[in-house]
Amino acid sequence: MLGYMKKIKQKFPLHPKHPERICWGCEKYCPADAMICGNGSGRTEHPIESLGDDWYLWGDWSDVFDLQPESGEIE
Repeated sequence: MLGYMKKIKQKFPLHPKHPERICWGCEKYCPADAMICGNGSGRTEHPIESLGDDWYLWGDWSDVFDLQPESGEIE
């Protein structure tokens, strides 16, 4: 073993229960009151906090996750 563990990419949640408790600025998903990355001033909000529950239906989020529209949905 090389002395480190391979990091698995976490899935980005569409509707987290308490998005205000986490910094969404990087893949570490640190608690808002104990950020490891040293980002500095404050936490990055989850898109649901500023755009609403249907945030993933607007814009291009293909770099974050793959969403296939269900039949009958407006693209």
